[in-house]
Amino acid sequence: MTEQLYFDDPLTLEFTAEVGEIVPLNDSKFGAVLPRTYFYPTSGGQDHDTGTIGAARVLDVYKQGGDILHVLDKSLSPGSYPAKIDAQRRRLAMQHHTAQHILSASFLEALEIESISAKINGGSPSTVDIQTDQLSSDDITRVEDFANGILFENRAVKSYYVNDEQALKIPFRKAPKVSGRIRVVEVDNFDYTPCGGTHCPNTGMVGLLKIVKTERINKKLRVHFVAGGQALGYFQDYQRVLQESSSLLESGITGIAEAIAGKLERLKQAEIQLEALHSDRLAAEAAQLIDSAQTLVDRILITALFRNRPAVELRQLANRLRKEKKLVAVLAVYDGLKLSLITICGRDTDLDARDLLQKQLGPLKLKGGGDGSLAQGGGAVNEELVGDLFKNTREYLDVA
Repeated sequence: MTEQLYFDDPLTLEFTAEVGEIVPLNDSKFGAVLPRTYFYPTSGGQDHDTGTIGAARVLDVYKQGGDILHVLDKSLSPGSYPAKIDAQRRRLAMQHHTAQHILSASFLEALEIESISAKINGGSPSTVDIQTDQLSSDDITRVEDFANGILFENRAVKSYYVNDEQALKIPFRKAPKVSGRIRVVEVDNFDYTPCGGTHCPNTGMVGLLKIVKTERINKKLRVHFVAGGQALGYFQDYQRVLQESSSLLESGITGIAEAIAGKLERLKQAEIQLEALHSDRLAAEAAQLIDSAQTLVDRILITALFRNRPAVELRQLANRLRKEKKLVAVLAVYDGLKLSLITICGRDTDLDARDLLQKQLGPLKLKGGGDGSLAQGGGAVNEELVGDLFKNTREYLDVA
């Protein structure tokens, strides 16, 4: 059985590892079993440590029965090796695990909301699930202020073991899930939690806690938070973005919101003007197509092929043309791969736009649909087939 030294001394990050057994694993990995270790295995919502043992990298650490298996990227012979734990990863885990205890207790103290579960992360925000489906911004501020007040008091964080009888006298925030020998993590005179993780020796080592996001999951709320070194990195990133944004907007950081609101209003007005210009352009284009239409006895014919034009514009143009009397039109857009085609048959032409569409798309093995006055379809077409696109239109009109 591996002795778990990290419980009593979580700040020891370098030690001499006695490798007693090497077990071959999948994917060319090897498992090292040590009689004593400071490497923390994945458990209790906290991720495992990483680091090195001799020349081998420790990629994973997990419990296997009573032993702790250290997954290595290369094999080692039994013997003594210098071992080193990734200090930043361990420190972030300790800061977040300590912060999670304080945050969970703060929800209970400040808002009378109990926590359900937690996940401790070092490279991304950690989470606490709480028994509510919503929090106001005032609620979040209240809890943050309460939790950070505990951190700033630099209270001692102690861990010790009690038996079942002694556990009855401990004011646990959550009842222990084990019996016999129970490890207690106590934030001095504030929170008592049965826990098997690594924690900072005092709350000041956590530094700062910040809630960054909440999300509703079924009937509970997941609270994402950062603490310690990760909180520093989080605020550094935000400050950089804010400074770059204020520079682009030519405003101070406090004036960013006002500057964006002003630009959004100007953008809205510009979009209104652009839409009006777009409408005028389509009206002029429709008029030009009508002026250049081909006269066929008692009908007029318009055919037009456009390149690399939004298909939605084709529909807008068609809606303007369909109001013209005696009009038959075939409009198409081709982007080099896909063909979009619209047929129009005025109600006074005695023709059906669906029939005309089928006449156009049938030879191309494409499909579409619509009504008697306007139909639309298309699909993938080779470039060489687009050249004779309107050949069938005239044949249809001559026969009709």
